[in-house]
Amino acid sequence: MDWERTSEIALKVARELARAWPVVEADDVHQEIMVHLVEQAEHLAKKADDENFLRRVARRVGNQAASREQNRRDLEDDQYYYTPSEARTALRSLIYTEEEVSSLIGKRDDLSRCTIADNIVSARLDAEAGLKRLTERYRDVLTRLYVLGLPARDDAELRTGYRAIDALALAMNSHLRTGR
Repeated sequence: MDWERTSEIALKVARELARAWPVVEADDVHQEIMVHLVEQAEHLAKKADDENFLRRVARRVGNQAASREQNRRDLEDDQYYYTPSEARTALRSLIYTEEEVSSLIGKRDDLSRCTIADNIVSARLDAEAGLKRLTERYRDVLTRLYVLGLPARDDAELRTGYRAIDALALAMNSHLRTGR
């Protein structure tokens, strides 16, 4: 592999990502990308001449690094942060009407296996807003598995449900921070 050329590609991608993600600096992203490329050099050598391929790999690795940094900062900024478990609980509560939820506050719910607290109302609102930001496929799977409580059709749907819950928690947190 031509490491000088590869490093130039990685640096260009890192600069683009640093402009898109204000929580990271180009040098840090560049370093993350290069570490990945060096670790995977044996596999990447087959397509080392394909600049578009290297750019795509660098963008994927850089986005992952920036996302990790954003999540780390979100956890440490003293603002509330929904976990995937809390997103699941909020989804399970969507089967109830507002009146039913208000009458359940302080009681144990067998469906969601938790005590209903008064913050469930805001979590439900954040979950509804977060669902709008997800793909239709994720919304359908989440509705099937967590709102309606139906079993997964197969392992693929179950894994999709796990990814969808993670995406919902991120969307709920994003909605919480941006106010949109």
